[in-house]
Amino acid sequence: MRGVLTVSTVNVNGLRAAAKKGFVEWLAATKADVVCCQEVRATADQLPASVVAPEGWFTAHAPSAVKGRNGVAVYSRVEPDEVRVGFGEPEFEDSGRYLEVHLPGVVVASLYLPSGDVGTERQDEKERFMAAFLPYLVELRAKAAAAGREAVVVGDWNIAYDTIDLKNWRGNRKNSGFLPEEREWLGRVYTEAGYTDVQRRLDPEGPGPYTWWSYRGQAFDNDSGWRIDCQLATPGLAEKVVEVVVERAAAYDQRWSDHAPVTATYDI
Repeated sequence: MRGVLTVSTVNVNGLRAAAKKGFVEWLAATKADVVCCQEVRATADQLPASVVAPEGWFTAHAPSAVKGRNGVAVYSRVEPDEVRVGFGEPEFEDSGRYLEVHLPGVVVASLYLPSGDVGTERQDEKERFMAAFLPYLVELRAKAAAAGREAVVVGDWNIAYDTIDLKNWRGNRKNSGFLPEEREWLGRVYTEAGYTDVQRRLDPEGPGPYTWWSYRGQAFDNDSGWRIDCQLATPGLAEKVVEVVVERAAAYDQRWSDHAPVTATYDI
């Protein structure tokens, strides 16, 4: 791939529902070269053909072994050289949380990091995932470089890194998604693993732009959200980002997910 590469990521919050509310139309209209989805929550045989294998796209799906949970997918206009499901950690291999496609010059990965809940097994699972995933990110960067590729890991990271990444940060300091240890871990993704948050490369000051708003209350109308959907790229690719757009719906009733697509354009 040489020229312009546009990558979009969105947590669809259930692809069957999203397909009925506007995802199909959005996919048909997008200018993205690669679209990564998270929280698909369906197997390929449960989805209509217009979603499983839309015309003009090569598709890869990684459903969870637990029905109705998780699930990630990647749509690419170019046929991948290789598709990888999981990152080698047995516990998460069939959890529907990680899928990568190897394209000319770039590896694009769709990630759905566990959401967690303080004091529960879900938080323990999130911590185990993070512990296993950080070394893989280091490995991914090295392997991609050895193959002459850059890499970008996009998706729902379920961690807000800084106070500018969520509206009500003071009230969330003890909640999963903004815990000190989670934020420290994400910092290690930037330092030890060497990835760059491309949104912050272009807009280091914030606040936001937020990518997820609770369906409760007036969160969307008040823009009381979190920036947890991110594109983290290896340095060579991050340097080439020219635009990042959060495709926030114009109105509450025009949403087809509680997340907005995050679309980045790279001049490669």
